[in-house]
Amino acid sequence: MQPVLLIDIGSTYTKVLAADMAEPCILGTAAHTTVATDVAIGLEEALLALEAKTGPLSYTARLACSSAAGGLRMVAVGLAPSLTEQAARMACLGAGAKVVRSFAYQLTEEDMAEIAAILPDILLLTGGTDGGNDAVITHNAAMLATCNADFPILLAGNRNATARCRELLKGRTVITTENVMPRLEQLNVAPVQKQVRALFLERIVHAKGLGPVAKQMDGPLIPTPAAVLLATELLAKGTDSQSGFGDLLAIDLGGATTDVYSMARGDPAGGEVVLKGLPEPYAKRTVEGDMGMRYSVSGIVDAVGVPWLSTHSGRSPEQVTAQIAHLAAHPDMLPDTPADLALDQALASAAIMTATRRHAGTTEVVYTIQGPTIAQTGKDLTEVRRLIVTGGAIIHNSGAGQVAKYALFDPKTPQSLRPKTAEIYMDSRYILAAMGLLRQRDPDVALTLMKKELQTLWNCKTNA
Repeated sequence: MQPVLLIDIGSTYTKVLAADMAEPCILGTAAHTTVATDVAIGLEEALLALEAKTGPLSYTARLACSSAAGGLRMVAVGLAPSLTEQAARMACLGAGAKVVRSFAYQLTEEDMAEIAAILPDILLLTGGTDGGNDAVITHNAAMLATCNADFPILLAGNRNATARCRELLKGRTVITTENVMPRLEQLNVAPVQKQVRALFLERIVHAKGLGPVAKQMDGPLIPTPAAVLLATELLAKGTDSQSGFGDLLAIDLGGATTDVYSMARGDPAGGEVVLKGLPEPYAKRTVEGDMGMRYSVSGIVDAVGVPWLSTHSGRSPEQVTAQIAHLAAHPDMLPDTPADLALDQALASAAIMTATRRHAGTTEVVYTIQGPTIAQTGKDLTEVRRLIVTGGAIIHNSGAGQVAKYALFDPKTPQSLRPKTAEIYMDSRYILAAMGLLRQRDPDVALTLMKKELQTLWNCKTNA
């Protein structure tokens, strides 16, 4: 036996998993509420619960990921609105950050007041291709130098303006890296991701008492989103000795957010379709902070409306409104009646439908000098054939397959390029983050375990 310990330290729960590298198999899993003051206490309790199932084990390696401090709140400042937003979001992929606001063109006094009020964990300052426009980024650096709020600034713009920007920002915490867009429509996000990931890990180590825990690990802590990205990419691509699933979509439905991962190129399917905007990465993650089953339940209502939830739950609009208010006030509440379960299923369906619509690409008719043509923004996921779902509202729902189908293409909204048909799998033991950690030690074992553990729900077609 070659047991390894894989740890996922979250904001609400710490999950531990013991796997045997020799078999390979999962020896046991356990979880415990993360203690607000020191996650080390929550980890200790989870390990005791795991040992009660597996007995004492002598681990050959201990690896961990964490999202215990929550995602870094990023503000992005750049030149063009759409490019700034998209570049910043791609830079956040798997790095433990989320874009809460973006600004374009020259910052104003009103913009500065809003940035100070947000007090971001990090500000991404971009603007101009290398050798291109440098007036905007230097103006914005000068404006940021006057801000009373204290936050690190990640400078990733026109390299010809870097020295001037650093001079203007003297006295502030400035981290310089390569231009996020060195040439027009060419992204270079890896250096920015590396710096964001380092800031994220520094924050969780200091903010959540993870220093002693980190020292006990046999590798560096990584953000949980990065671990899940590693796992889903491995599952899609496979290894030199094992085939993967091919293109896939994965959804993690939580109490505060719904995270969506896609592993696909997503190029336009037909020659008559042209790509609009920046190309997107093969491995993509989006976080919908207003799509949570409890802490963000009001966002689900805002997205689909009370009438939709009433129709899909069989409850009156008045009952839906009252229950939503109760859930918002009591986020720890679990459904225990048929009526509550029906509403939870409707909420889960709405969250998955909305989150996947936002994640997938879209098409629209645009008019050019050659006449009308179809333009695609984002990824075309219509040919993706594998869907993995996880999260408490999925795992503990007898209608999980029915809920998952809301991730699929809907003829009523044909412009949303979601999968037309898919084989649906459920991660019922929350193994994806752990398998991302294990991939760093032995990709073949991690892939074998995912293939063994992911449960097939069903095959289904378009969400008609």
